[in-house]
Amino acid sequence: MTSPQVDKEAVPEEGYERGLGSRQVQMIAIGGAIGVGLFLGAGANIAKAGPSLIVMYALAGVIIFFIMRALGELLLYRPVSGSFAEYSREFLGPFFGYFTGWTYWLMWVVTGMAELTAAAIYINYWFPAIPQWTSALVFLIILFGANLISVKLFGEIEFWFSMVKVTAIIGMIVIGLGVLTLGFSQAGDTAAVSNLWAFDGFFPKGIGSSLMTLQGVMFAYLAVELVGVTAGESENPEKTLPKAINTLPWRIALFYVGALTVILCVVKWTEFSDGVSPFVKAFAVIGIPAGAGIVNFVVLTAALSSCNSGMYSTGRMLRNLADNGEAPRLFKRLSSRKTPALGIATSVVFMGIGVVLNYVVPEKAFGYVTSIATAAGIWTWLMILVSHVLYRRKVVAGRLPSSSFPAPGGSVCSYIAIVFLLFVTALIAIDADARICLYVMAGWAAALGVGWFLLKRRNPGVAERREPDLQKVV
Repeated sequence: MTSPQVDKEAVPEEGYERGLGSRQVQMIAIGGAIGVGLFLGAGANIAKAGPSLIVMYALAGVIIFFIMRALGELLLYRPVSGSFAEYSREFLGPFFGYFTGWTYWLMWVVTGMAELTAAAIYINYWFPAIPQWTSALVFLIILFGANLISVKLFGEIEFWFSMVKVTAIIGMIVIGLGVLTLGFSQAGDTAAVSNLWAFDGFFPKGIGSSLMTLQGVMFAYLAVELVGVTAGESENPEKTLPKAINTLPWRIALFYVGALTVILCVVKWTEFSDGVSPFVKAFAVIGIPAGAGIVNFVVLTAALSSCNSGMYSTGRMLRNLADNGEAPRLFKRLSSRKTPALGIATSVVFMGIGVVLNYVVPEKAFGYVTSIATAAGIWTWLMILVSHVLYRRKVVAGRLPSSSFPAPGGSVCSYIAIVFLLFVTALIAIDADARICLYVMAGWAAALGVGWFLLKRRNPGVAERREPDLQKVV
């Protein structure tokens, strides 16, 4: 019996412009793996785990690769915008598609609030007289306009944001290697590979403390799945998406593992603390005069990049929800430039709450917000993995076609990743400061449950499982 094949011509374009080329998709994928979690969050995690943080990033990186290969197999089976919700809807049922779509929207709205606040703080480094709310509002308006104009402009902005981040990290690695091999800079004889174990060992605070950093490490990897949202607007998803996903291991090895290893060789881990960027600290120790300003600019672009991506993805997710009757029908409309303008605008309004609260939110609020984003991200990743497992079962049973980009190991790696994510969730529950996000997510789940009940009462058809268009080839 021949497996049914997806009719590539029948898969709806959804009205979007396929305006993201290979160059832009590659950089969006790279940018998704580099964010504020690395540039700022790594400082606190180094203080908690010492050099062993390198292992935590490598371990989490392997899991992220498993997740992305599972997503890649699904994307090449059926490339659609809003992929996470679509696959949850297809393989687990309408409620899970609804829940996943709205939760991913929440993740990016909350992240957008945090990134706008962060960007405003970075501007204050150069212009302390400018109120933070003013900077946040200006950035919000600029990025909003860019997302409304066209997907090509979004892709171009994200390309250059990512280019800045990539160049900065590569520069840090090259300079650090120069310090270690040639001995120049103010770091002098204190820079050495032995710094990785010379101060109370590689696990100075025990394996338990190292494992507790995994929640922060996973936050650093949020947005790597954004390449899946671009599927409906990529010029040639069959070529660009596999290439973007397959380059993930070297990106993680270079930008996370490589950068942290060099930094911890140049500067002993005991000198890092919460609120201090490892990159700023390393540049300061090396003695580069403009180092702090350079890193501040890089971190600013990282924050703006994340907010830019958030606007892009929330608009697409709201449209996907509206297409399935799970959000107001108004969100289905595309502008004359083929962008989901109303969905983007609505998301921007909610992100604007971050502008209003910019000067009243206490310091701990940023940590709370990032933990909520992490919890929402973990749900999204779990749905990708579970959908992949169920898809593989249907492929084996001959009910669905094989993907042209199968995940290595089939479902085995997805099961490993599921267990790992559940373990990280347990760590979040143990952490007194982070567990508040689980309470928030429980309230969010209850609210979505009530919303689903009301939706079914108004439109019973919303709960009906609908199969995607497939064409059998004999």
